[in-house]
Amino acid sequence: MAITNADARQQLLDALSEATEDLGSALAFLGDAYERLDERTAHQLEEELFRPVQIAYGRAQRTHSEFAARYDLPRRKFDPASPGAPHQDPRHLIDDAVEAVAKADSSLAALQDSMLPVEFGDPELRAGLQAVRELVGEIRGRARNLVRTLGR
Repeated sequence: MAITNADARQQLLDALSEATEDLGSALAFLGDAYERLDERTAHQLEEELFRPVQIAYGRAQRTHSEFAARYDLPRRKFDPASPGAPHQDPRHLIDDAVEAVAKADSSLAALQDSMLPVEFGDPELRAGLQAVRELVGEIRGRARNLVRTLGR
C-alpha cells in the first residue's frame, strides 16, 4: 500500500518531534549538571555542551514548526523537559545528556536514511535536519574531555 503525502509528512514531523524531545532532555540533564559544578567547570560545560545542544534544540523546534506550517500540518509546542530522578554526580548527568543527544542524532540519521525527507520533505527540512546533526556531532567527544577533567 502506498503512503500518502500527508501521512509521510506526519511521519517526518513525528520523528523530528521525538528527536527534539531527546534534545530537550539533554538540556535538562546539562542544566542540572551545571548547578553541581564549580564556576570554571560550569562555564566550560556551558560553552562546550549546553550552548550547542541549546542551539540544536531551537533549530529542531524551528524546523518542525516551519515544515508543519508549509504543509498545513499540526504544529507542536515543546515543553521544557525534566531530567527525571536527580543524580548527585555531574558525571552521571553529563552521561545521561550525551545518551539523549546520541538518541536524537541516531533518530535523525535514520530519518535521513529513510529517504522520507527527500521524497516528501523539502530543501528547508533537509537543511534543518543537517544543521541539527552538525551541531550535536561533537558532543560525545567534548563531554568525554570535560568529564576527564572533573575533580582535578
